[in-house]
Amino acid sequence: MAMRLGMIVATGLMMAGTAAQAGPAALDAKTAVYELRTYYPAPGKAAALNARFREHTTALFAKHGMTNVAYWNEIATEAAPEGRLIYVLAYPSRAARDADWAAFGTDPEWRKVVATSEAAGKLVTRVDSVFMNAADYSPPILPR
Repeated sequence: MAMRLGMIVATGLMMAGTAAQAGPAALDAKTAVYELRTYYPAPGKAAALNARFREHTTALFAKHGMTNVAYWNEIATEAAPEGRLIYVLAYPSRAARDADWAAFGTDPEWRKVVATSEAAGKLVTRVDSVFMNAADYSPPILPR
């Protein structure tokens, strides 16, 4: 588990160069803040969670100045039969991150999306968040 998380973090850090080259806000790879977020879907809700991200969340993140770096679906395991949603966002600074999330959380469009997508119950049981800075030896990754 720790090794898998380490690999995910390493991948996120390697992508730092890409996020610094493109995104809603001008990012400096040396000072940008990267956030690794892990969502644990409620039982039976992984598909709905991914649909919400695909259809709404990523665009709303960009609207509020967050840079979408990459998204992953964990391969299912016995401990996490539906896998987890893991992604990295980038921001110019920690203060910018906090302001972006405050604006995102009060966005009427986001509130409507949550109300609609969670009409049959919450999609997520837990969210983990880790803040990172790119290592000076982190290579850029080409966008796909």
